[in-house]
Amino acid sequence: MLMPKRVKRRRQMRGRMKGNATKGNIVAYGDFGLVAQEPGWITSNQIEAARVAMTRYIRRGGKVWVDIFPHKPVTKKPAETRMGSGKGSLEYWVAVVKPGRVMFEIAGVSEEVAREALRLAMHKLPCKCKIVSREDLEGGANGENE
Repeated sequence: MLMPKRVKRRRQMRGRMKGNATKGNIVAYGDFGLVAQEPGWITSNQIEAARVAMTRYIRRGGKVWVDIFPHKPVTKKPAETRMGSGKGSLEYWVAVVKPGRVMFEIAGVSEEVAREALRLAMHKLPCKCKIVSREDLEGGANGENE
């Protein structure tokens, strides 16, 4: 399970997820990527489940990159606890994902294998996603600038 080695503060505010991703919105390492289409929190367990689903499907061939990391701690108070008496204890870690963020990348396998592996990973995640190739995002980025 992914989590930071050490953090400055164990309890954090929830924050807001407005706007689109400005960082991590291109396929940097692999040939195909899984892009978020809506904002959300992805827990470390969900990231691991998606990674395992992809690596199991592609078996020995190819390489998988996980481009998101759960930096944000989420706290929870115990069940049937009265209000007050401070903030709850840390329950799990999440990665904050905005629309356009590339979450997983894959390379070294054929297109149909890559698309099926990413489709399996998509079902493990709580937000809507789409599968893109490196050319798709490069073409879109160049078209907007011109």
